[in-house]
Amino acid sequence: MTINLIETLPESSIYLPTQSRILAVQPLTKLEMLFTIELPGGIALDHRPGQFVEVSLLGVGEAPISISSSPSRSNGSFELCVRRAGDLTSVLHRMTPGEMIGIRGPFGRGFPFERFRGKDMLFAPGGLGLAPLRSLINQVLDERGNFGRVIILYGARHPSELLFTDELAEWQARDDIELHLTVDRADDDWKENIGVITTLFPKIDIHPRNTVAITIGPPIMYRFVLMELLGKGISEGNIWLSLERRMKCGVGKCGHCQINHLYTCQSGPSFSYAEIKHLTEAL
Repeated sequence: MTINLIETLPESSIYLPTQSRILAVQPLTKLEMLFTIELPGGIALDHRPGQFVEVSLLGVGEAPISISSSPSRSNGSFELCVRRAGDLTSVLHRMTPGEMIGIRGPFGRGFPFERFRGKDMLFAPGGLGLAPLRSLINQVLDERGNFGRVIILYGARHPSELLFTDELAEWQARDDIELHLTVDRADDDWKENIGVITTLFPKIDIHPRNTVAITIGPPIMYRFVLMELLGKGISEGNIWLSLERRMKCGVGKCGHCQINHLYTCQSGPSFSYAEIKHLTEAL
């Protein structure tokens, strides 16, 4: 007997992609593009900052992509910042508004936003790490009165690799945000700091007991940023990071994201440092 898998799976199955429409495509850098996606009927994705979706293209494959937009700014759509890095992302970069892609999710544990209210917020993204952290930053800014200081330290390899430059300019113009930028290699027009992201930490003073710090970036960055955050007296439970690498299926079945007893796609990808400091292979 032939079984039609599509017919046997319920509409809400976590294994079945939902065909969703690309509403807009915006180039950000030579490698990154921002896609605005709409689910059928404009229903809300209902995600939390720090979660991700699985993006699929028939005949090409599937890949986990972090959600870059804030739930507070959904308007019936959500945004994905996609770096061209393989077969699926290369095909996706050639797609245009009106075309369809498959979406599963949202998956994973996001950041505990409710626990952050009333705290000073220190964000330290590196490179592409601003894409997923932008979701949390904008939700904090949309509830600005519920938070203390907002400090953003953002580093990239070169000015041409900075993401969301229009928003960076908006944040820099606000008097209720402290934004510091740095690049490893500058061009002739660069007026900000030159050096790795840890060179920004001496420029800020914080109140460690009331500060929550969130960092997302390449794995090599974590060890040094964590040293800076701990050195400033922030408690291990108030330091958060995202372990997005190695995820595949999104639902804890394939094992690609397993770190000891943890499945990153389910227990994370958002973790406090206190939860994972004993997992040496995680950092």
